[in-house]
Amino acid sequence: MKTFLLEFLICPACLPEERPLQSFKLEVQKQDIISGQLTCKACSRAYPIREGIAFLTAAKQFHHVAPSKYETASVLSSYLWSHYGDLLKDPDASDAYHQWAALLKPEGGLAIDIGAAVGRFSFELARKSDRVIGVDSSYAFVKAARDLLLTGKAEIDLAVEGILTRKETIILPKEWPRNNVEFIVGDALALPFRQSSFTTLTSLNLIDKVPKPLQHLAELNRIAKYDRAQLLFSDPFSWSTEVAEEQDWLGGTHEGSHAGRGMDNLKTLLQDHGNHLKPAWQIDQQGQVWWKIRTHCNHFELIRSCYIKADRNS
Repeated sequence: MKTFLLEFLICPACLPEERPLQSFKLEVQKQDIISGQLTCKACSRAYPIREGIAFLTAAKQFHHVAPSKYETASVLSSYLWSHYGDLLKDPDASDAYHQWAALLKPEGGLAIDIGAAVGRFSFELARKSDRVIGVDSSYAFVKAARDLLLTGKAEIDLAVEGILTRKETIILPKEWPRNNVEFIVGDALALPFRQSSFTTLTSLNLIDKVPKPLQHLAELNRIAKYDRAQLLFSDPFSWSTEVAEEQDWLGGTHEGSHAGRGMDNLKTLLQDHGNHLKPAWQIDQQGQVWWKIRTHCNHFELIRSCYIKADRNS
């Protein structure tokens, strides 16, 4: 974990109170914290840093939690292809990350990629912001993203058919900045950052994957700067009771406070018509991007992700 993060971190378990974290036994090499511990005096919660990765989730004993599908080798491989398939010159790859990146203007300051997965959009943001933090709850994803950050390349086993695989090597372009990027394990519902810290914020294909979608929006809003901030939000709104209770969905229902379509409700919430997200955001653009996930050479999932680009200027 890069040392520049220390000034922005708070205890996620103490939210909505923002309690600072104290560092303990840090091993630092060239502005990179290799190991150590961050501790909250208020609640006595300890957050380890292991092999350069900070575990800043409020979940108790993270390493004992049953692994999700996002920790498996096959899903990791699928996401690496989805994020970097264009770098492999794969004709089936999507250019979704180029399209999303084109929607954001260079703003400097601090940027956050919430639900960063294996890191592609964090690297895109690095060309538009002074510093970028990619956050994901999957250790496997964060480790893969950080390995790319450190070495500029990654070897993956792409599924061909059945148990057949082929090896591919992802190589990041030399012009992509990497010194201003970092990845941590964290929770989109309890982000370990001080309020009003971020100028650029992104949430791609995430809100229908968290148990409390409105809390995710509230957390995103909390850490955004009060003015001169930009937000890119994109999602297919694939609501599922396997992830969240129907009453907590932000769309896709006939009744309730968020009945109707997710995009319509999101726009209402961002513009503060629901009195949840203050100060209000101004909708700048909206549209859709087609995004792909690859299972094997003959099986792809094509996803229409609907986006909103919003700004906060006052």
